[in-house]
Amino acid sequence: MKQGKLETISNLFEGSEIRSVWNSEKEEYYFSVVDVISVLTESPRPRKYWNALKTKLDNEGSQLSSKLGQLKLKSQKDGKSYLTDVLDTKGILRLIESVPSPKAEPFKVWLANLGSERIDEVFDPEKAINRAVNYYRNKGYDDEWIKKRLTGIVDRFKLTDIWKAGGIEKPVEYALLTNEIYKSWSGMKASEYKTYKGLRKDSLRDNMTDIEIALTNIGEIATRDIAKTEHSQGLSENMKVAKRGGRVAKGAEIYMKKRQKYLLFQKKIH
Repeated sequence: MKQGKLETISNLFEGSEIRSVWNSEKEEYYFSVVDVISVLTESPRPRKYWNALKTKLDNEGSQLSSKLGQLKLKSQKDGKSYLTDVLDTKGILRLIESVPSPKAEPFKVWLANLGSERIDEVFDPEKAINRAVNYYRNKGYDDEWIKKRLTGIVDRFKLTDIWKAGGIEKPVEYALLTNEIYKSWSGMKASEYKTYKGLRKDSLRDNMTDIEIALTNIGEIATRDIAKTEHSQGLSENMKVAKRGGRVAKGAEIYMKKRQKYLLFQKKIH
């Protein structure tokens, strides 16, 4: 199956992850068949169940196999991407009919609501923002953290716009500049920071504390303002600016630590 312009999404149905992608050109979802089988059957070996069912459907002359496609989806086990059997919404509905399950009907309702919500978001982007907020809330993040996270996303866009205007085009260049900011205030590149936190493919920023997010935002905002003021051009100039921006965040970190020690000292003497 041709990848096209696909946006990877992790959708939850009754607490179970359903890996899926949204094809913006076709305005269609493609769902991992194995994930759907896992939800419907609660089988400990959904892949084996699906292989047996696929053989059975082929022997019965079902046309479902002809509707199957394969896309690279990230594995929930090791975080790597593998070719995975997928079906669009119509194909999944036909699959559900072949799997006797008490969850079939609520799953159909979930699919219908998912498609409707996605289309509604095209006309009302605020609904997409609300979905993101609810996603973070369901993950246990408090509203103050969410506010900082969303603000950081907007600030990040502003920074990459400045970098783009300064001649930065390649993804590797954006990564190098981002690493320079991280290294200047934390002493670690993004990959090293993820290792430090025990992360693999998880989002680093989604696993940061309030203070870490604040420092990251300070570093990126400072980098953006310096680059904008000095009209930095090319990778070399922007790397120097990124280091300076990161140092601003480092200064803020040192101040916060001193402030914290001072408050603890005042608390002790009183």
